[in-house]
Order: sequence, then structure tokens, then C-alpha cells
Amino acid sequence: MKIRTIISATCAALTFPMASPMLAHESDAETVTKNFGAAIPNIAGKSLIAVEVDYAPGAASVPHTHAKSAFIYAFVISGAIESKVNDGETRIYRAGESWSEPPGAIHSISRNASKTESAKLLAVFVLDTNDDPLTTPIKQ
Repeated sequence: MKIRTIISATCAALTFPMASPMLAHESDAETVTKNFGAAIPNIAGKSLIAVEVDYAPGAASVPHTHAKSAFIYAFVISGAIESKVNDGETRIYRAGESWSEPPGAIHSISRNASKTESAKLLAVFVLDTNDDPLTTPIKQ
């Protein structure tokens, strides 16, 4: 079974109302919405959180890190996202493509690759239950 199907089914079956934006990672051109969050019952102290990141045309996130324990799987739902994690290459991911971020990663580039069309990604975090905040901007 493809990972996209698994994540879609999990989110659809287990999602409960959580449509509030996550302020630490939101601007006029990008909106981050938590769409799922739950403790993982068979892994003590761990949780799974899924957020959708909607980018307006040409919008970008500020360079950032995530919760120190977070392993992240990012999946492009629509459009194209330009991304760079740690010292990896800068790459454009299109709808249906994905990448992961190890705990402690620096996400220096995360932006809509298009100046004319919106883009959306789903970010799934596996992290320590009490690890907070989810996203922290890097001061430059």
C-alpha cells in the first residue's frame, strides 16, 4: 500500500476538529493548520501530529527548526514546493512527491516554487508528546 494512501486514510479516519492556525509558522502568504494530533498508543511518550501548509503564489516560510525530537515526513499535496534541509541539495518537489527531515534539522528553504499558483503540503510529525513548540523561526 502506498504511503499516500496510508496517510490519507489515517487522517480521514482519525481527524478530529482542529482548524486553528499555528501562529509560530504563519504569515499572510502561508497558512499552517493542524489537522490531526494523537498520542501513539503503543509507543509510550510519542505522538503523531499532521499539519497542512498552504502557500500563496510566491510565498515562503522563514528558515526554521522543528521540535527537537521530531521526525518529519512531508508530502506535496498540490503545486510545487522548493525545499532545502540541512546541507542537502535545494530541490523542487511536485504534487505526489515527498521528503523527510531528521530530528534537529534546519529547514533553510521552504517555499512555493510558483509565482502564479498556490501550493500545499502535508507535514506529519512523530515526536515526544510534550515537545513544544512545533516550529521555531531561526533568528538571522
